[in-house]
This record gives sequence, structure tokens and C-alpha cells, in this order.
Amino acid sequence: MAFSGPTPPATSRPAGSSGAPRNWLKPATWHLRTRLTALAMALLITICGAVGVVSYASMDTFLTRQLDDQLTQAAERSNDPGRPPMGGFNGRDPLDARGQSVGTLNARIVDGQVSSAGFLAPDTTRSALSAKDKETLQALAAGSAPVDRKLSTGNYRLVAVQTSFDDVLVTGLPLAAKESTLASLVWTFLFVSLGGLLLVGFAGTVLIRRTMKPLEQLSGVATRVSRLPLDAGEVALAVRVPPSNANPGTEVGSVGHALNLMLDHVANALQARQRSETKVRQFVADASHELRTPLTAIRGYTELLRMTEHFTPEGERSLARVQSQSERMTALVEDLLLLARLDEGQPLKLADVDLTQLVIEGVSDEKVMAPGHNWRLELPEEPVVVAGDAAQLRQVLMNLLSNARKHTPAGTTVETRVRVVPGGAAEVAVTDDGGGIPPEFVDKVFARFARADAARKGASDRSGPAAAEGTSGLGLSIVQSIVEAHGGTVSVESRPGRTSFIVRLPITSG
Repeated sequence: MAFSGPTPPATSRPAGSSGAPRNWLKPATWHLRTRLTALAMALLITICGAVGVVSYASMDTFLTRQLDDQLTQAAERSNDPGRPPMGGFNGRDPLDARGQSVGTLNARIVDGQVSSAGFLAPDTTRSALSAKDKETLQALAAGSAPVDRKLSTGNYRLVAVQTSFDDVLVTGLPLAAKESTLASLVWTFLFVSLGGLLLVGFAGTVLIRRTMKPLEQLSGVATRVSRLPLDAGEVALAVRVPPSNANPGTEVGSVGHALNLMLDHVANALQARQRSETKVRQFVADASHELRTPLTAIRGYTELLRMTEHFTPEGERSLARVQSQSERMTALVEDLLLLARLDEGQPLKLADVDLTQLVIEGVSDEKVMAPGHNWRLELPEEPVVVAGDAAQLRQVLMNLLSNARKHTPAGTTVETRVRVVPGGAAEVAVTDDGGGIPPEFVDKVFARFARADAARKGASDRSGPAAAEGTSGLGLSIVQSIVEAHGGTVSVESRPGRTSFIVRLPITSG
């Protein structure tokens, strides 16, 4: 099949709506304010982390240096050469050192063996070392820098000193105080940082939202403009960005100012388009109206000549051709006048119309004109009544049925179905099993004067009754205009072997 008429406007998603579901794993899909907040939080976390690491390292260095100083003093007291030897040892007993703090470790290593060692307990007694502790002490290198080792009572800072008596004195201080201080520093920093992050995150979100509000207003203006019916008709484009957000002195204001300039330009273009369309419609209406009189005269004189004059067979054929073309032009003029009235939005003569009765009458008429087609009906048991102009709705049905008749060969089955669909709408579908509409033509099937290649030849290339009819390319355009004037919709579905035009109208009574 090949059909004609205006293309329905393509539906599009309103501006500002999300084209796809937001993926939280892809920051590119986040709102700008969300990304700014996340970026600020990431930078703040990085800064807090860096400050924490530097603070921890500095405190650890300071405490280690302080502990090393204390360890050096403790080792000197243990290796005091002015004290007399005790216990028969060649040298001084480190366990008898004075002025040492609780937990201090002292040990003496002679010939690689720990001869005396112990921890200073709170009651000034000495706690013995375990065998593993002694192995740890024996592994220390005399004269080396202090090192950290894990002993049975905890972590210790140890230093080994070679004495003048060829023995080794080991002195150690517990790391518990240092570790406690560092742990307190870490927890304090974590709690302070977490509280600061929460505070900054909340305050930053509020401030960023307030800062981004002008952009949201710009987006709202663009969204409202995107929903205006700019494709046809008179449009009052009064939407503008408020002056507070259209100040060229700021970044957002520059965008708002540019958007207002663009909207002014679009509004001027729409007004120019409307004036042009109005002139064209007026011209078409006036020209069509003026053509009715000479066309009526041509048809009248043609009929008069046929009744009063005698012509040769060739003359009769020529006169018949003149009459058929004048009738075709008259129908075209009437279609143009109807489209002009519909474009002007003239009020409809509304009444209750029984669609089932219209379908029965229309299909009956088509059976007479095309007995070679198979005409089928699918009707509900109850009448389907809508509010509309009976004459115009009858023309809708006749245009759809005549399209199916003109553009399909004899033997084609044409089924007309009437039913009530969910949502309170009446549906009329005209379906045929012909060759279908060319895919490249489906989107243009409702355009005015649009015809597929096969239809452009009209009926002049065929024989039979349809040969005199041809096609004007206005039939489906009239269908769409009438249906939309009644608050309904019309659509087409086509593939080889099945083409269906579907009209939906609101139901008022049943």
C-alpha cells in the first residue's frame, strides 16, 4: 500500500529529565552538585589523611628521640664506673643501678650468656626474663643504635653497651607509654576528622545546593520551553530566565543572559513563522474558495455540452476526461478548504455519534465500489458512542477505507474493527493484508501531499473504476487533523502482509 498525509510530531523526552537510570558507580551520571560535594569531601579526606600521617610521623619521631635520651641516661647509670663491684663480678651489677623507672630492663651478658637480668617491678623487685627474652638480648649488637624488640612483658626500646670489663650491659625502656600516646593521637585525630568531615559535608552540601540553585532555575526554564508545542500553531514564548540569574557579570548569569537572548531569537522566529503560515493558510483558503466558482461552471458547461451537442467517440472521451478532472479538482479544493478550517481551529458541531453505525455504512459503500476485495467487520455487541462531528468522523472512516481500496489489489482482505480499549477510549482499526507501506515512507505517511512512488502514479496507470480517481496526498492529512480536533490520536503500523491504521477517540457515553 501507499498512503498520504502529515507526519505526526515525534515524541521526545522533556529536557531535564534523566535519559537513563543513575549509576552510582559512574560519577559521570551524578548531579553536578553531588559531584562537587564528593570532590570536596575527597579533597578534605586526602588533606586530613596527609595531616594525620605527618602528625603521626612527627609525634613518633619526637617520642622516639625522647625515649632514646632516657634510654641513654639509664644505660649510663647502669654502667657507672664509680660504683664498687658486687657479687664477685668483674664490673658493676646493672641490676643494682639507682634512679631507674618502673619497667626498666637491665641485663648483663658475659661471654655471650646472660648472667644477670630482670625487669624493675613497681615494688622495686626484679622480675626474671624468659628464655626467649634472653635469646633476644643475646642477639643485640653492642654499640649499635637503640632498637625496638618485643619481649614477654611488651615492646621495649633496647640498647647494648660494651663495658671496659669486656661484658655487655643491655638497658631497655618499655614502649607502652609511647604507644599509648600515639594511639591517643590517632583516635583523637580520627574523631576530630570524622566530626569535621560530617560538619563540612553537611555545610558544603547546603552551600553547594544554594550556589547551584540558579543553574536549577535555568534548567527549569529550558525544561518548560522544551514542553511547549513549538512545532505548529501560534506559540507565545513568554518563558524567560529571571533578571537575578541573567546578570552577565557572573558565570551563571552569563548563561542565563545567553539563554534569554536565544529565547528572544526563537520567539521572533516563531512569530515570523506564524505570520507566514497564516498568510499561506489564508491564501489557500481564498484560492480554494475562488476556484469553486469556475470549477462549478466547468462542470455545468460540460454537462450541458453532453446533453445538447453530439460528439465523435474521441470527443466524448475528451469531454469525459474534462469532467472527471474537474470533479477531481473540485474534491481537492474541498479538501483544502476543510484543512484550512481545521487549521483555523473552528469549533466542531458536537453530537453523540455511533461509531459502529458509521463503520457499517462505510464498509457497505466500499463493498459496492470494490466488490473484488474481501470486506470484514469486527464489531462489539453494544454501540460505541463518542462526542464528535458526524460528517467529519464519517470522512475519517471513508478516507481510511478508500486508501485500503485504492492501494491494494483485488482479493485483498480489509478488516475494520471497533472496540473499547482500557483508558476510556474508542478504537477504530482498518487493517489490510496488502503489500504494506515502504519503510522509508511510514514516517511521512501523514504529511500533506506526500505519496510513495507507487501512489504518485495515482490510478492513471491502472484500469477500472479507480483509474479516474488518482490520489491527492491529502487523505491521511485530513484524517489526522480531524482526529486531533476531536482530542484523539491516529497511528499506523505496517509490514509486508499487514498494514493497520488505528484511530482512538475519547468515549463520552455508551
